[in-house]
Amino acid sequence: MKERIIEKAAEMFINLGFKSVTMDDIANEMAISKKTIYAHFKNKTALVSEVTQNIFDTICFGIDCICELNKNPIEELYEIKKFVMLQLKNQKASPQYQLQKYYPEIHATFKVKHFEKMSECTVNNLRRGVEMGLYRENLNIDFVSRIYFIGVNGIKDDLLFPVDKFPKVELFEEYLEYHLRGIVTKEGLKTLNKFIKTTVQNA
Repeated sequence: MKERIIEKAAEMFINLGFKSVTMDDIANEMAISKKTIYAHFKNKTALVSEVTQNIFDTICFGIDCICELNKNPIEELYEIKKFVMLQLKNQKASPQYQLQKYYPEIHATFKVKHFEKMSECTVNNLRRGVEMGLYRENLNIDFVSRIYFIGVNGIKDDLLFPVDKFPKVELFEEYLEYHLRGIVTKEGLKTLNKFIKTTVQNA
């Protein structure tokens, strides 16, 4: 039952936001009593913490599986982007903003975990890209990986990028292209253009 509650709560939090969804909403959606939820979670904060951990673990596992395939570094980034967008496909609210505003301690903890995981993945991607001649050899890898992290998180800010003007999928697509254009070599640009062309054709 605990896993079912986490799964349903995660779906609702991503779709509607951490603040917007109440314990009553989750209980009604699952056709169970609120008492059943409290048997597994002492309060909503505890539920939010476990749900956030679950979402984080799911995304990390998926990214690890993609990285283990050892694909072309540019293709790897597009596969990761596609996977993450699929995980957040029902996102209509801004769960990250609500998490930061209403559950700052949980947000701070997972921001550190997110940075560590993303940094590891990005640094490895950059090193392989340089070795393969797809990324410029004079890159400051540590700097670029941190700037990429800041950008990925920055574009999630609905105040700066309101969803009605910047749909999430298109926004991530634009940012990934922006990131890659700044680091690719002429050879890397050929590969990048293939993905841009494919994206345009599938739009």
